[in-house]
Amino acid sequence: MVHTDGGDGQPDKLKSWLSWSWTYVCAVWFAMVLTMVYVLRSPLKLQESVTAASMFLNTLTPKFYVALTGTSSLISGLILIFEWWYFRKYGTSFIEQVSVSHLRPLLGGVENNSSAGLFSSANGEVEQRPSVSECKVWRNPLNLFRGAEYSRYTWVTGKEPLTYYDMNLSAQDHQTFFTSDTQQLKPEDSVMQKAWRERNPQARIRAAYQAIELNHECAAAYVLLAEEEATTIIEAERLFKQALKFGTVTSPTGKDTNLLVYIKRRLAMCARKLGRIKEAVKMMRDLMKEFPLLGMLNIHENLLEALLELQAYADVQAVLAKYDDISLPKSATICYTSALLKARAVSDKFSPEAASRRGLSTAEMNAVEAIHRAVEFNPHVPKYLLEMKSLILPPEHILKRGDSEAVAYAFFHLQHWKRAEGALNLLHCTWEGTFRIIPYPLEKGHLFYPYPGCTETADRELLPSFHEVSVYPKKELPFFILFTAGLCSFTAMLAMLTHQFPDLMGVFVKAVSLNCTGRVNLCFSPCI
Repeated sequence: MVHTDGGDGQPDKLKSWLSWSWTYVCAVWFAMVLTMVYVLRSPLKLQESVTAASMFLNTLTPKFYVALTGTSSLISGLILIFEWWYFRKYGTSFIEQVSVSHLRPLLGGVENNSSAGLFSSANGEVEQRPSVSECKVWRNPLNLFRGAEYSRYTWVTGKEPLTYYDMNLSAQDHQTFFTSDTQQLKPEDSVMQKAWRERNPQARIRAAYQAIELNHECAAAYVLLAEEEATTIIEAERLFKQALKFGTVTSPTGKDTNLLVYIKRRLAMCARKLGRIKEAVKMMRDLMKEFPLLGMLNIHENLLEALLELQAYADVQAVLAKYDDISLPKSATICYTSALLKARAVSDKFSPEAASRRGLSTAEMNAVEAIHRAVEFNPHVPKYLLEMKSLILPPEHILKRGDSEAVAYAFFHLQHWKRAEGALNLLHCTWEGTFRIIPYPLEKGHLFYPYPGCTETADRELLPSFHEVSVYPKKELPFFILFTAGLCSFTAMLAMLTHQFPDLMGVFVKAVSLNCTGRVNLCFSPCI
């Protein structure tokens, strides 16, 4: 093992030595250039060239300087506008990104990401942080129906609520879970594989009908029609029941199990949307008992939302006790529902003025701590619950701890917070206190891992372009935006002064050029 570690360290040592030597080679090369210029000052006639350049500058009129400074101000202003637009769209500076991505490797620089991907263990050793799982995209457990809900939004507003990236992820999910293995591929399965990959909704619907013509018991085709062609929830429920009828004919193994679970879950969601909430709760409980190993589908989040609608808070607490475990991945639904239950117990009598005089009671302290825990997990949610930001339709996929998850949670749970008297008031008074607990600049978290830095990029892919993505923590303006802003302002000021006071600025430029010429002549004059 010792020999292997030493062998693996040789390339790193070589890279470090090359980077170190490259820095000194550049310094030596620069010193040699200066020495050669000084030695060859007479053959190159540098003194005569500097004198000629000084005479040329003295003959220039103030109009030239106005044009020069005005052009410089215009160019730097255009660069500033482009940099600002790029920063607003992608969250980084274009110049800095090009420098880091293309120029730094050529100069032998090595990007240091140790602070982002490593953390110290108890014995002081450095371990790799599981950053990949933190930025994993998950299927939204409460995603809407495309034909009955998303399409209606498009018909009314003319805007597309789903991005191509989001729909492409859904197509990959359907293709993976709903079609048979390649060895047992049936003709209708081959058609459905192509149907999920189609970008045009009408082409997908036509392919589904083609699969039904090949086999009128193709359950996956009815699922696609229920999701995309049905324009009402009632029609979608009818098609899902038909898919369930044909899906239970075959033995529920492998891909058929995934399809069966999906159909039953969507039927439960149809019942929830049509007001048959108790029936939906029973269907979800039966589904969780029948397939206990499919916890990754997060069916308990559908159950929590339905129980909150029934105001069955004791049942909600029982579900939370089972799934709000330290060994299970958290979600905004888990954290904020736990905070809602604790806030509901004290929010109806909570007063900030009274609390500041007498202090917080034990129950109030527990509620505030639960809110702080939820806000640390996902800091984007409170602005949607407090209606400080406008809601949009939730995407079909979410990023945990990201803005997409916040939109999805608030879209379905805002009504439950409003129903609990005073809960939103307690949230309004206490949620910002979370940021005083979290260390800055987020090297480590308080109750969770540090907030990942990859959420903004993924959320911009998942959420539509007309939505302003919430960013945490707020990014400071890049250096090059500040630099170009200063350069633009300075050159614009010089252009204005030269235009208003041409004689004074002409005298100033001549004095500066004469001073510089004298210093250059002094440097290159032969020693006596």
